[in-house]
Amino acid sequence: MNSLGSKLFSLLVVVLLAALIYVTVFSGNGQAPDIQVKTASNQTLNLSKPMKPVLVNFWATTCPGCVAEMPHLADMKKKFGDKFELVAVSMDYDPEDQVKKFMANHSYPFTYIMDKTGSMAKAFGGVMLTPTSFLIAPNGNIVYQKVGEIDYAIVNKKLAEMTPDL
Repeated sequence: MNSLGSKLFSLLVVVLLAALIYVTVFSGNGQAPDIQVKTASNQTLNLSKPMKPVLVNFWATTCPGCVAEMPHLADMKKKFGDKFELVAVSMDYDPEDQVKKFMANHSYPFTYIMDKTGSMAKAFGGVMLTPTSFLIAPNGNIVYQKVGEIDYAIVNKKLAEMTPDL
């Protein structure tokens, strides 16, 4: 009888592991949180249903990789124009005066948001490392996420697919 119990337990463990692997591999990256932001053009954008692609990039002034990728992100925004939104979110641990100084010295063509309370980082699954980026499709699905500098070839390809008239 003990043998039957251990076999059933083993089967249960295998089924649970298979379910976990299936959800991890095949379920995509999930849905963007229901957060509204004001864009640089003073429009309200709901990240859970943005109606156009949005790249949310968590960054910090003390992060060399973050600062290095900003000009590349600006080029991407210029390339896709109004068909694409880019939101750069500073981390709550980044001193506010330092973020404001950076923003004043770098007038990139995208939206800056200061996440003073960490609520946006928390809504995106507890972002702690920078840079961390999420590409959100027009329907609100997260189609790409990366901790570290983004892979521009992949993101540009996904943006081209989501904005075919460009």
